[in-house]
Amino acid sequence: MATLARSVISQQAALEVVVLHTKISETLHALKTAAQLAQDLSGRIRLLVLEVVPYPLALDRPAVSLPYTQRRFRTLAENASIETIVDIHLVRDPQKVLDSVLEPHSIVVVGARRSWWRDRTGKRLARKGHQVVYAG
Repeated sequence: MATLARSVISQQAALEVVVLHTKISETLHALKTAAQLAQDLSGRIRLLVLEVVPYPLALDRPAVSLPYTQRRFRTLAENASIETIVDIHLVRDPQKVLDSVLEPHSIVVVGARRSWWRDRTGKRLARKGHQVVYAG
């Protein structure tokens, strides 16, 4: 009975490669890397966008309208060769939200040049048990 339950779960669960949006050009590199990983592993891509809303603005009223942001990232996702889901979160502090939006032991592709932010975020994600891949 346990074997049957495991096989049903494995059929329902699809491997997800998470691309953490940084800058557009870097995210494009990350999407290409993620597409190769997802294709090799028969998975899909989740483009995770943590859109920072500064404190003078209400959290539900970002400086750039949400429909515009959705269209912009949907266009990026449509160019991917693998099934890609766009997941946008309006946040104050992306580091705090990151923990709550990632599944345990996620594969996270970061398309950022070497920087303090990338190094700090990558090390923090690795400490939490995620696999971090750098692209670009």
